[in-house]
Amino acid sequence: MLVKIKTPEELTLMRESGRLLAQVFAMLDDYVKAGISTMDINNRVEEFIVNDLQARPASKGQYDFPYVLNPSVNHVVCHGMPKASQLLRNGDIINLDITLEKNGFIADSSKMYCVGQINPQARRLVDTTYQAMWAGIRQVRPGARLGDIGQAVQQAAERAGFSVVREYTGHGIGREMHEEPQVLHYGKAGSGMVLKEGMTFTIEPMINQGDHRVKHMKDGWTVITRDKKLSAQWEHTIAVTATGYEVLTLREEEKNAAV
Repeated sequence: MLVKIKTPEELTLMRESGRLLAQVFAMLDDYVKAGISTMDINNRVEEFIVNDLQARPASKGQYDFPYVLNPSVNHVVCHGMPKASQLLRNGDIINLDITLEKNGFIADSSKMYCVGQINPQARRLVDTTYQAMWAGIRQVRPGARLGDIGQAVQQAAERAGFSVVREYTGHGIGREMHEEPQVLHYGKAGSGMVLKEGMTFTIEPMINQGDHRVKHMKDGWTVITRDKKLSAQWEHTIAVTATGYEVLTLREEEKNAAV
């Protein structure tokens, strides 16, 4: 397993990609609302990344995927496809998974949006998933192991009565969208690869309201919960530093969470 350790110069470039990607989500905060379609969101994001940020939407063309983001609504776990016919409605929860490349390096992040008033059970799932992601992030430091991240995420989710999707993981990232290592969101502390300064990877738990099992749709991309209950996901790109971690895709409203 070849893990690409980033130099300080490369981390500077990755930090810039992450900063730009955070701006995309800031733009979307006032854009995502009831009545717009997931294709509207896709088109707005592409326009913003290309024209405003002078960057490249890294998902477009990756594995022949034709769009710039994955919008995953309600019981969609991941890899949702934008549709002009899919209008957001009051009470929906939607994950927007977006990647951006600048100066040869890719950042990857996703954020949950709650459309109008959502029910308390959906809010609890969204909030717990966010907390589970941060529980995993806070395990990151030189000398820790990947299993420490997985166990922390799994414990946070299962304590709340939710389940962790097994089939999809975090991943190394840099010049390529998917590098080594795989980052499981479940597991046992003290197991797995030892983390080293300069490693960069995503932590992106998908947490289900019901059973952890998933089902693939006929479009070849969309993944849904098998029991049709809700699913939520949050994601950040992380760098291992000399003393801990840096969240390269940190958004302005999260500055206190990173402390």
